[in-house]
Amino acid sequence: MPTSWNRILGVHEQALNLYARRARLLAENLANADTPHYKARDIDFRQALAAAGGGGPLKTSHARHLQPDAARAGGEPLYRVPLQPSLDGNTVETQFEKSEFMENALRYQATLRFLNGTFRGLKTALRGE
Repeated sequence: MPTSWNRILGVHEQALNLYARRARLLAENLANADTPHYKARDIDFRQALAAAGGGGPLKTSHARHLQPDAARAGGEPLYRVPLQPSLDGNTVETQFEKSEFMENALRYQATLRFLNGTFRGLKTALRGE
């Protein structure tokens, strides 16, 4: 009975890739915190995961509901609007970026642990233990 890896791993494979991509963007933001006119970027994780096939297509139940924005559906980096703009035009808010980076790292690790448990269960099933 063949089984698809997509059924086994579910959305977690796409989530790991998106967490890694987001970590790179957040690290770039932190590295450029003192660069004049640097614009902080981030991705909308939920939209990117849905576009990668993790959340399925968005459905509307009424004609007046908002339709998904095709430009952002692919997880393209968006520019962040700062709470307090700096005089040199830099939009990186270091404390906020650090917080987002840590949260992203924790979610990445949780996804890795879940996949580790999945593979451990598969290995146990194959050994017949």
